[in-house]
Amino acid sequence: MRQTKSDLEQQISEDSVLIEKSVKIARSKKWRWLLLFLCLLSLSIGYVVSPYSPLVGGWHPLSPLSVTDKLGPFTSFKVKSAMLNKQQCQNALRGYVSFRPAVDKEYSERCHIRNRVVVDKLGLVDIGKIDTRCEVALRAAMWVEHGIQPAAQEFLGQSVSHIRTQGSYNCRTIAGSQRMSLHAQAKALDVAGFRLTDGRKIELSQHWQDNAGAAESKAIARFLHAVRDSACQWFVTVLGPDYNAAHKDHFHLQSSGWGTCR
Repeated sequence: MRQTKSDLEQQISEDSVLIEKSVKIARSKKWRWLLLFLCLLSLSIGYVVSPYSPLVGGWHPLSPLSVTDKLGPFTSFKVKSAMLNKQQCQNALRGYVSFRPAVDKEYSERCHIRNRVVVDKLGLVDIGKIDTRCEVALRAAMWVEHGIQPAAQEFLGQSVSHIRTQGSYNCRTIAGSQRMSLHAQAKALDVAGFRLTDGRKIELSQHWQDNAGAAESKAIARFLHAVRDSACQWFVTVLGPDYNAAHKDHFHLQSSGWGTCR
């Protein structure tokens, strides 16, 4: 059947009306989805910022870092943020670390301690007196709380009361090299052993390998390996007896590097 000009015009008019209605419906749906999104976003923000929010510790993106908080998806972000800000770093140490802020030491561009703190306890663990950066102290505190003590309870049934360190700051080169060690800027910490609450001493030089075969020897070796592995969560580079002979008697923990964990 042949279509007249008037029929064609009517068809075009009807199609235009349908298109206009479709556009209105699409716009209406678009705005409804946008409104729903904004409502959900508003509720989410309120859920986070409310003082009655059930989110705590590492699960709360806005709460300040506390060493004893349970770990969550925001813990790493909070630790990194605290290490970039002197006051935030010291605030994070308070309540867990026994320390005193100290004046920075500037011996030279190669040898110095900036953002300096003097630490003698991490939680209930005595570490002597360590002159270091706040960043290293914070990393060590997180390691003690979330790595060392849980491993001690799991494998040895008790807590660690003392960590024997070999210090943090030392203006020297890397052994056998002309390059400066990160100890020269207090960006590293060496740990050689532990003492348990029952008085037993654990030394990397003696207990890293399970040579005795006894149950106690196995438990201590497992503890040391677990402690090494957990250190890799909080420090950028961790070197120990598995790395080379120069580290057969201690863990070298540093706040920069290539992410080596051995």
